Amino acid sequence: MNITIIGVGKVKEKSMVKVMDEYIKRLSRYCKLNIIEVPDKKAPENLSEKEEEQVKVVEGEGILKHVKDGMYVIALDIQGKMLSSEELAEKLEQLGIQGNSNLAFIIGGSLGLSDEVRRMADFRLSFSPMTFPHQLMRLILLEQIYRGFKIIKGEPYHK
Repeated sequence: MNITIIGVGKVKEKSMVKVMDEYIKRLSRYCKLNIIEVPDKKAPENLSEKEEEQVKVVEGEGILKHVKDGMYVIALDIQGKMLSSEELAEKLEQLGIQGNSNLAFIIGGSLGLSDEVRRMADFRLSFSPMTFPHQLMRLILLEQIYRGFKIIKGEPYHK
């Protein structure tokens, strides 16, 4: 299985990069992983609704440049469907069985995803009704993908 994570913004904290690198290494047993960082659009704190939408559109265009034909796109969206770890594992397994071997997980910027990215997604996944920093969300996503493969393979993993 080929998994691409397309995320807005760079991960800057060295300690977080180190932990992510460990999960990337662990995942290499189960899939080919590619991480693409899309530049975030700098924006002041007090944006109007229209200005916020413009930021999301620009970031969305950057995301969509990396979505290839034939990819099954899973957008991380606070309004998406919440799954347990076991249900995510089942989803990954079913996608593989159905021939969807190229998955793209999309993580938006601090303002979320553009409507265009939401519409083109094959599935919208929510990890929580809470908002997380994109750097932390990338780490959580890597861990859950790894956990999913461990569940699929019936291998032990801490609970």
